[in-house]
Amino acid sequence: MNKKQFFLVAGILVLITLLLFFVPPIAQDLSYHNFADQRTLLGIPHFWNIISNVPLLIIGLTGLLLFVKHRSLAVVNSLRSVYQSFFIGICLVCLGSSYYHLAPGNTTLVWDRLPMTIAFMSFFCVVVAEYSSERAGKLLFIPLLCIGLLSVLYWYFTEIYFVGDLRFYALVQFLPILLLPLIMFTGHARFSHGYYYWLILATYILAKLLEHYDAAVYEWLGFISGHSLKHIASSFASYFLYRAIKIRQATL
Repeated sequence: MNKKQFFLVAGILVLITLLLFFVPPIAQDLSYHNFADQRTLLGIPHFWNIISNVPLLIIGLTGLLLFVKHRSLAVVNSLRSVYQSFFIGICLVCLGSSYYHLAPGNTTLVWDRLPMTIAFMSFFCVVVAEYSSERAGKLLFIPLLCIGLLSVLYWYFTEIYFVGDLRFYALVQFLPILLLPLIMFTGHARFSHGYYYWLILATYILAKLLEHYDAAVYEWLGFISGHSLKHIASSFASYFLYRAIKIRQATL
């Protein structure tokens, strides 16, 4: 990581983290669990919010199979396990999200959010390694993974024993969206087809918008909700990483 990247990333990280301490604790809004589409089909409650997770499992398993079948992929070899961790995280997101949507509530939501942090942190470290510093991407993975998981557990236990506090989980979820474009703009791509990473970011933002406008999308379309489409959009984001790894070539 060159000095310009280091000071930009470190400056933003420190500034936003400090600002976070001036924000009061944010409890989980219980209305979050009241999704627009609550239809039961085939005896499964919230059917479409559950079944729309299946593409995540398919892509996660396909991504893992790609690494099993091919030893020579266009990846940073020292971070091969980190790429695999992303696809493991995606598989677990399918399982955790499906479990959560069977009976939405804070107790089940924790199992949805834990695997998401695995995917977030894995992807972040992959981008750092590919666009900035292989060593930094490798060294950051375990600490960032622990921070991500702890942010979810911190939120959950504050919900149980104190006033719920989502601030640190929000930091883990949204700070990479600010830092990743910066790293990609100021760095140099190791591999071709870098536009796939921009598609991943764009699709993730789309997923968050669909989540936010869950009811409005359901009212507009009538047959599927924003939250179900969020799961599908997230599947596309995962597919873009799989596709990039499969077809790209080294540029350095």
